Amino acid sequence: MTAAPGLTFGAVVRRSRRRLPVLGASALIGTLSMLALPLVLANAVDAAVAGGGAGTWTAFAAALIVLGIACDLVDACAETTCTADAAAWLRTGLVRRMLGIPHRIREFEAGDLVARTSAGAADAAQAGPGAIGAFMAVLPPAGGLAMLLWLDWTLAVAFAVGLALVTLVLRLFAKETAAAAVAYQRVQGTMAARLTEAIGGRRTIAAAGTVEAESERVLSGLPELAEHGRASWRALAAAGGRAAFAGPLATVGVLAVAGLLVGEGRLSPGEVLAAVQYAMLGAGLGSLTGVIGALVRAKAAVARLAEVHAVAPLEYGDRELPHSDTADAVPGPIAGFRSDRGSRFDASPPVNGAAITGARDSIAAAGIPERCGRFELRSVTVEGDAGPLLEEVTVTVPAGAVAAVVGPSGSGKSVLASVAARLRDPDRGEALLDGVPLHRLSHHALRRAVGIASDRPVLAGATLVDAMGPGRPREAVLAAAAAVGAHGFAERLPEGYDTPLGQVPMSGGEAQRIGLARAWRAERLLVLDDATAALDAVSEQQIAEALADRGRTRIVVTHKVQVAAEADLVVWLHAGLVRGIGAHHTLWTDPDYRQVFHQ
Repeated sequence: MTAAPGLTFGAVVRRSRRRLPVLGASALIGTLSMLALPLVLANAVDAAVAGGGAGTWTAFAAALIVLGIACDLVDACAETTCTADAAAWLRTGLVRRMLGIPHRIREFEAGDLVARTSAGAADAAQAGPGAIGAFMAVLPPAGGLAMLLWLDWTLAVAFAVGLALVTLVLRLFAKETAAAAVAYQRVQGTMAARLTEAIGGRRTIAAAGTVEAESERVLSGLPELAEHGRASWRALAAAGGRAAFAGPLATVGVLAVAGLLVGEGRLSPGEVLAAVQYAMLGAGLGSLTGVIGALVRAKAAVARLAEVHAVAPLEYGDRELPHSDTADAVPGPIAGFRSDRGSRFDASPPVNGAAITGARDSIAAAGIPERCGRFELRSVTVEGDAGPLLEEVTVTVPAGAVAAVVGPSGSGKSVLASVAARLRDPDRGEALLDGVPLHRLSHHALRRAVGIASDRPVLAGATLVDAMGPGRPREAVLAAAAAVGAHGFAERLPEGYDTPLGQVPMSGGEAQRIGLARAWRAERLLVLDDATAALDAVSEQQIAEALADRGRTRIVVTHKVQVAAEADLVVWLHAGLVRGIGAHHTLWTDPDYRQVFHQ
């Protein structure tokens, strides 16, 4: 149940292809019964005027009426199931696409995405029934025109003049409504985004005493939203007024011609009745503004959903990681950098090879086996809107080592972490784990080997245990919770690990522990993006010791000098460039490096 990569209006219509034939057949039968009814009534009138029995024709007319009612009931049922299925399909595809583009999701506001998923998908789901309704709406006037032509060609000419005017009315309505519908949905999404932001920051807003100002900001789009809504209603009112003129004009024209034809003996009284009823079908075309409005809204909604689907998701390869005894052993120092980088700074250049070799010796002395978990960035560049976020970054972290990533705000630390965890791909260069480019790994191999925890984890799941380890065995989740110090916190809850997530009161540190437990399954590389910032020093040390026992490679984004001092090597970033790489005590001789921890 996945949405097509390129979402189009036609794709949404085709999604309902199993149910649309039922809807179309029912609508067609109902339309044909409606077209047949005037002729049957005409024969009943003529039979009564002639003094004959009209019972048979009357019974036939009653049967057609009952058939029309039955078709209406089938239409309602088929349309409901059709739109429900299409909406579920659209929402499933949109959610999967949103979760599949972690590298680009920030291009959309969270509240706007919620609006597209809820109201937008509901409107877009009307595409199939709307298309059928618009097509079937053409049949009554077309059939009426054909029947009038069969009765007398002059009746058809009079009807066609009024029909042309009604068609022009509907075309103008569709054009005016389309612009208003697109603008309305856009403003609605913007307001939803602001509301989501306000709810997320409700404590800060309350503490700052800016409730009124924030309320005004969230609701500032209401005047524009109201204007677009009024534009839709004005278009509907204008269409109704024009149809009120054009529709009766067709009926009056046909009635006038029919009167002349009766005087000439070319029409019977029953045929006059049939002609008037067929003319009224043409006049009723103006009442289709509701069908056209729904179709226009569906097209606008599909276009907004297609904007999300147009973002290419992260794609995965089919390779697996080598076993620990066959991992690629890439010769060279544990960390590299471009020697010309130092010229970009007034301070000292990157550390020399002796310091790097010393860092490697310390790893070897610690008994860390260089088998699996070797991570490399090779000439990695990540572009941003205002310039490179990372530029020509080359780093190698041996298996089992701890690499601290430090630097001032905006230096690219979190970007490096997201590349290491493959939440985004570099624009140039490669990220490799045990010699295999991350983008060539299968989804299962990558997510089994690599995990990431952040300073502000977004927790999801029905219960606490779901948030800690979605889809994992309960025993493994409890072990991870114990390792990060979250077991005691969970056991104190009323329902323990099965407490609904929304009812779990948690501090920033407890949220970080849950995020760490969720990432604990990583077998080779664990990326910690300031993931212990809210923990006290003792808890942080306990988690570090537990991680060391697992022997996994760690990339730790940090602002703490103690974490950097205990790392096997430090990657010092500045403005997206590698300023230096080496042991902490070696880098500490540079005053600019020391300044990083005092900002």
